[in-house]
Amino acid sequence: MIRRTLGWKSVGHAGTLDPSATGVLIVLCGDATRRTDEFMQLPKEYVARIRFGFTTTTDDFEGEVIESRPLEDWPREKIIGVLKNYVGTVSQVPPAVSAIKVAGRRSYRMARAGQRTPLEPRVVQIHELQLLSDASPEITILLRCSRGTYVRALARDMGEQLGFGGTLAALTRTAIGPYRHDHALALNDIFFRRSEFSGK
Repeated sequence: MIRRTLGWKSVGHAGTLDPSATGVLIVLCGDATRRTDEFMQLPKEYVARIRFGFTTTTDDFEGEVIESRPLEDWPREKIIGVLKNYVGTVSQVPPAVSAIKVAGRRSYRMARAGQRTPLEPRVVQIHELQLLSDASPEITILLRCSRGTYVRALARDMGEQLGFGGTLAALTRTAIGPYRHDHALALNDIFFRRSEFSGK
């Protein structure tokens, strides 16, 4: 849409978002597309809602429920303790429905075809985790992390550690490096102001 509207021949982006996620996406035009790797390395910031009490095939609300577990008590102090465990260097197994390639094929395509192939753990850095709110059965967290961090995997792993399962309910990427959500442009803004960004 941006290529067609603005007239740039080369348009790319630095970091995908899951279809259900919202927030910041860096779009590169023209010669700036050569700097993709530079922007991809920038740290990310997210606000995420995690729902406890069940697990899904995709580790978010897009998938089918695998298991439901009762939430008899709301262990707020235990949740705070688990959050602390995930700050620093963390080993994550990516969700089965992800863009990672296995033997040249995208994992999500294999998973949707019913082929379950174990994915290798990946080491990521989680710089900060803040509990913004908690009201059974959900928490909202602020997360600052390195490239390659799967928030869906974090929700899944936290739920397992707490003993009642977890899945990602909603995700907004609020920043990529210094590029923040409150300074970003919506697509409609770009179209209305296309003369400022035109490559023609």
